[in-house]
Amino acid sequence: MTARSPSLLDALLPIGVLVVLLSLSVYLFGDGSSSGPNQIALMSAAFVAGLVGLKNGLRWSEIEEGILAGIHMAMKANLILLAVGALIGTWILAGTVPTMIWFGLKLISAEYFYVTSCLICALTALSIGSSWTVAGTLGIGLMGVAAGLGLDPAITAGAIISGAYFGDKLSPLSDTTNLAPAAAGADLFAHIRNMLRTTVPALLIALAIFFTLGQQASAEHDTGRISEVLAALEAQFRLGWHLLLPVAFLLLLAVRQWAAFPAVFLAALVGALFAIAFQPDVMARLADPSAGALAPLKTVWNALFAGYESASGNAELDGLLSKGGMASMLTTVWLIICAMCFGGVLERLGLLQRLLQSALRLVRSDSGLVASTITTTIGTNVITADQYIALVLPGRMYRAEYEARDLPPTSLSRALEDGGTLTSVLVPWNTCGAYMAATLGVATLSYLPYCFFNLIMPVLAIALAYLLPPRRTAALRCNNA
Repeated sequence: MTARSPSLLDALLPIGVLVVLLSLSVYLFGDGSSSGPNQIALMSAAFVAGLVGLKNGLRWSEIEEGILAGIHMAMKANLILLAVGALIGTWILAGTVPTMIWFGLKLISAEYFYVTSCLICALTALSIGSSWTVAGTLGIGLMGVAAGLGLDPAITAGAIISGAYFGDKLSPLSDTTNLAPAAAGADLFAHIRNMLRTTVPALLIALAIFFTLGQQASAEHDTGRISEVLAALEAQFRLGWHLLLPVAFLLLLAVRQWAAFPAVFLAALVGALFAIAFQPDVMARLADPSAGALAPLKTVWNALFAGYESASGNAELDGLLSKGGMASMLTTVWLIICAMCFGGVLERLGLLQRLLQSALRLVRSDSGLVASTITTTIGTNVITADQYIALVLPGRMYRAEYEARDLPPTSLSRALEDGGTLTSVLVPWNTCGAYMAATLGVATLSYLPYCFFNLIMPVLAIALAYLLPPRRTAALRCNNA
């Protein structure tokens, strides 16, 4: 039997179920919704989508192919998450993270901390092309500095993410910055130049807000608290500039375009070697006497899978440094797998394409087309839980319409990034949102209001689309002539 094409109601039903279940999940479980309740909601919605497929004549084996394809797409993100968990554990054990916190507390003032964090992450991400690597290295240290300064962790996470995504978005080394013009048929550097119109103003607005928030926070600055944290760090670890070499090593691998998983895991192993070489007191304190000569190996092995458990006597520092290990990422991996099950089923059944076709029918003007592209990428991020799908699928669906209207491909590629790349981190079950929450230790819905750059970008892009409508290719050729 030939499978029937899905109707609009078919496409809306599983999405409606997901929205209702996720709303109930947040209402009933609050910040704990991503620790299991959201996974149940996503799997239930995927099951409903599967029933729609069966109703339309698909075999379960065909639906299962979509599920497996979705999970396959998420495996790269899951491997990176596990490697980051291992890295956090060994970098704390080695004194790398404590050294970052120690220097940060001494060098960065509270009133300029948010804006400085945003700028540091922006410049680093611009140079290496990876927001994930920035969050997993500098981000971890900056979160620790914020805790020592008594600053809001949610605002700090927002500043880190805002800067990291600005640099990632404009870097020619970034995978999404290359993927968007490829999907739209645009030149890479023309795409980057075109993005400056929306990206730079959005960052300047975000920096102004972070500066203002920092001035307000400085009034509550507690120097005594900082002294206590510094003293506790110095008592627990041997600190020094040389312990920042694992960070430099990982950033070097990123610049040299190493794949993220092997680069991060190798940096985690370097952290283990640094722990053995430079933290003899910590290693001796954590050693298991029953392991004999293999006690150092068991200690670093434990840090790789279970993380680090701080016992400094300073409750604030212990809460800050007791983290990491692959095991700490398992709930996030679970969330991503469930989310990609749902997204994979929708794509395999053609439900997403059906929604996009309906969206295109509502478009009248060129400005409306850009606005529709941006809102579609945002919706795709929410539904499929993957920023790559949010770039490729709308890019593939809208490309013909842009060409039919004689609009330059850079208008499409910029719209894809303004909506797809920037909002992926704002969705708790999206791979990007789940990664940042797990890495920075702040729930997605908690840092979301402070990701000013990511929130401003889509709004600014839609506003500019109507204030300065995209110019058609023929008009551009005439003006250039």
